[in-house]
Amino acid sequence: MGPLERYYSRPLAELLDDPTWLDVHRALLDALEAGAVRAARRGEDGAWRAEAWVKQALLVGFRRSSVVESAGLPAPFHDKSAYPARVFRADERVRLVPGGSAVRRGTYVAPGVVVMPPAYVNVGAYVGEGALIDSHALVGSCAQVGQRVHVSAGAQLGGVLEPAGATPVVVEDDAFIGALAGALEGVCVRERAVLAPGVVLTASTVIHDLVHEREWRREVPPGAVVVPGSRPARGAYAAANGLTLSCAVIVKYRDTRTDAATALEEALR
Repeated sequence: MGPLERYYSRPLAELLDDPTWLDVHRALLDALEAGAVRAARRGEDGAWRAEAWVKQALLVGFRRSSVVESAGLPAPFHDKSAYPARVFRADERVRLVPGGSAVRRGTYVAPGVVVMPPAYVNVGAYVGEGALIDSHALVGSCAQVGQRVHVSAGAQLGGVLEPAGATPVVVEDDAFIGALAGALEGVCVRERAVLAPGVVLTASTVIHDLVHEREWRREVPPGAVVVPGSRPARGAYAAANGLTLSCAVIVKYRDTRTDAATALEEALR
């Protein structure tokens, strides 16, 4: 257990009254931005688990800070003083393209990441090397994004701070999140998986695997290509009116010869 974890493992009442908190908080932000501390980690069994003490630490930051004004156009911003916007240096090799994007302090953004405007990366998030966060995309609080992930325009990766033990959204290496798609409520998108445009997954979404004839929940398996589908609604009224309900369907799996765009195009055809 490192010094930051020991500090934030103390009772909440002590953390809210400790006069040394601000110095420790700044060290926490530096550790998150360096990737030395993460809000979730993958275990040897492949399962992702929240680092509850990190999320607890972030929550303490909200409790212990007040709303302050900071410069901005066309008007000043007003937000918690503990989590201002992050400012990158050129040697960090992050392309934060002009046009209204923001990355909050306390996020890890690796070299080679491109953030297109307007996009938002929230506190506690982790974005791996070579990832693309496209226009109008959201990387929510504590979401974990792997290397070379493409988060397309309008896609949403949900955030979670409370409860502290809740596992955040995870998108593993080389996955592709299509435009206006969403992974919410702790969903894990495994490596090389593809979410077609418009697919929205929550903790309760049933993903129907047509290849292996099984169901998945909370997890998209490696290499799976998920597209929007439909299934008949139940009941006489639904049958009489031909009503259907939306669902998520795995129609194929990527192989070593197909990139994400090719796999998605083939699936949608």
